[in-house]
Amino acid sequence: MKTNSMQKKLMLPLVLVLFGLLTTSLSFAQQKTTPNYAGKSALPAGKYRNLFREAGYKPADIDAKVAKAYHDVFEGPSKVYFEVGDTMAYVSDVKNHDARTEGMSYGMMVAVQLDKKDVFDRLWRWSKRYLQHQSGPREAYFAWSINPATMKKNSEGSASDGELYYITSLLFAANRWGNNTGINYYGEARRILDAMWKKDGTGNIRNLINTEHKQITFVPEGNGYDWTDPSYHLPVFYEIWAAYANDGHEAFYRECADTSRVFLHRACHPVTGLNADYTEFSGKPHDTRWSPSAFRFDSWRVPMNIAMDYTWAGKDGAWQADYARRFQGFLRGQGISTFGDQFNPDGSKPEFLLAAGGFKTLRHSLGLVSTAATLSLVNKDKNSLDFVRALWNAKLEPYGDGYFDPYYDGLLYLFSLMHLSGKYQIITPQTH
Repeated sequence: MKTNSMQKKLMLPLVLVLFGLLTTSLSFAQQKTTPNYAGKSALPAGKYRNLFREAGYKPADIDAKVAKAYHDVFEGPSKVYFEVGDTMAYVSDVKNHDARTEGMSYGMMVAVQLDKKDVFDRLWRWSKRYLQHQSGPREAYFAWSINPATMKKNSEGSASDGELYYITSLLFAANRWGNNTGINYYGEARRILDAMWKKDGTGNIRNLINTEHKQITFVPEGNGYDWTDPSYHLPVFYEIWAAYANDGHEAFYRECADTSRVFLHRACHPVTGLNADYTEFSGKPHDTRWSPSAFRFDSWRVPMNIAMDYTWAGKDGAWQADYARRFQGFLRGQGISTFGDQFNPDGSKPEFLLAAGGFKTLRHSLGLVSTAATLSLVNKDKNSLDFVRALWNAKLEPYGDGYFDPYYDGLLYLFSLMHLSGKYQIITPQTH
């Protein structure tokens, strides 16, 4: 009995060591698919104002306004969301007859914000099956455009903003719904991020972020790696990655967030607040083969992005408030119900007008009306609520000349209604 007792005493430490090694091994194996938030610096608790309520509208009417916009974009007769079979769906830029990562990832962000899991899952499955590269130098990146009628890709290459939204919406989905309901959202987000860090120029494919300049690229390949699009700059998205991706690049992502904020100071005109669609990393306008760079359709997103960063991160409030005052002040000077949608950064009319849907004209576009209103979250001037009321009275419908864009106008309209009603939020980890 004494011998058996001694053997047990000798074996016990060995068993504990082996158990510890096994536990460590399992933990390491699960790291890629199981987020670990321990020790991560949390984002500040957001205070999501309902500016429609502050402007005097009733809560029930506000909810109905957002619900109708969602219905119009995703379900109504002019919808841009189309289901395929029992498990998939895509969002289409109907006027351009394609589905693109911009719209697919926007649709996923809308779905996770409004807790529409089936819509989110359908869009992700379609993206993964038809747009995401599963091997080769582009592995885990997405072809940015495809014709949903023929299923022929218009390009194999990626537009960096699509991946930016895919990653962030997947991390939010992991936080909201967990990873055990059919899709491992966290694992899918990590796959894109991990693949991004392996892009070393093979096949001319690079990181989504120019690692020298710490700024989002226009495209992660060729010379598109060396310039940027101001509307792709979403500093707080990097803060989301730093908080929830758990991939070891937290410090770099936070540096990118700070760099984006400084970049926007340079890219936005000191008087008007306007920016060029495409720029060098310095903020200097970058002309392209399809358009001299000016404040055009891409640029409409910049005010909304800055309002989001102000609300979610709260790290550049003084400059952002001044920017909002300048930007809205410029548009007010143009006529709050008549301002156009393309300008040179100094506010003058550009000689070249970029066409949309076969129309080459200036108009008072719903997309810009929408995003300009989000700056009322930032602008301290009480008269700023005029922009909120203008958006409330706007409609997603054809313009007088017959032009209609339920895709870009529609999504920016819906996003802006969500921001201004306090329904667009950082989604923190839930208990599952």
